[in-house]
Amino acid sequence: MFQSSTQKRCWTFSSEKDVEILRQECNTRFQERHHLISAKRKDPGSFFLSANEEYILCRHYEHLLRDFCRRFEPPMPPSVKGTSCAYFKRFYLRNTVMDYHPKFIMLTCVYLACKIEEFNVSITQFCGNLSADQERAAELILGHELLVMQQLDFHLTIHNLFRPLEGFLIDIKTRFPSLENPEQLRKSAEEFLHRSLASNVSLLYSPSQISLAALVTSAGRQKVNIDKYVTDFLLSSGKKEDLKELVMSIKKIRYLVSNIPPLNIEVVKSLEKKLDQCLNQELNPDSAIYKKKVQELLDAEDEDFTLENYTQNEESKRREAELLMSV
Repeated sequence: MFQSSTQKRCWTFSSEKDVEILRQECNTRFQERHHLISAKRKDPGSFFLSANEEYILCRHYEHLLRDFCRRFEPPMPPSVKGTSCAYFKRFYLRNTVMDYHPKFIMLTCVYLACKIEEFNVSITQFCGNLSADQERAAELILGHELLVMQQLDFHLTIHNLFRPLEGFLIDIKTRFPSLENPEQLRKSAEEFLHRSLASNVSLLYSPSQISLAALVTSAGRQKVNIDKYVTDFLLSSGKKEDLKELVMSIKKIRYLVSNIPPLNIEVVKSLEKKLDQCLNQELNPDSAIYKKKVQELLDAEDEDFTLENYTQNEESKRREAELLMSV
């Protein structure tokens, strides 16, 4: 049930302002941790990405994520795309792109969503959909998987937008027979839901509210009136205040989905260059600093393993000697 879920309790916010505050706090923490780097610059204030610039980059990589899901072979069910987007949005409410580049997190979110939604593909099959170095991609995805789960607090079950829509259509066929051919509403409603993934509505409203907004939008385009279904069946036992609140929520959802600002590719390219300069190299798998740090950890593990083996061998020799002396 959504009402008792971690999605409702931990990842649904009362306003867009709350979401913006979380993103700003991540950005501020990063700048405070790395202020010595920017202090060496002539214009330290413009060295880092702002919270809004980060959000633009996130929106760009979300677009790439959705496109990757759309082109994936074998074809993905919509639930995988919905879950992937939810993971990606949540991750960057707690982290900054200046610590973790979206190109790595994006693919990791999709791969993790495949597992959770039981869309069974191996890492080899998954990376077969990439044109880049597939072996390296697999290494990076698996290397980031635990990080993503930790940052999501292991809240991996997502109540997707697409399931309630199916429920509404079945309910209309069963309880609202006066509407001929409810299936005519499906295509436009599904398009609305896919488009909504590019907005923040999934962080603000329940899946059923978003699906109902999709259905109402589709009905309007088909010149079909489903007001009676909403008032007489969905809210037959509710109060007038409940109806007013639902109507207001649907209006806000439709507004947010229909007013998604377009991405400017030139702005995105400029921000990509800026990110390359301020990216935390200690967490960048492609950097020399990161590779050196990983190698040092591996060397330390080898030393610990050798020392442990040496200690165990010495202990075995001592026990053998004691045993021979006791004979």
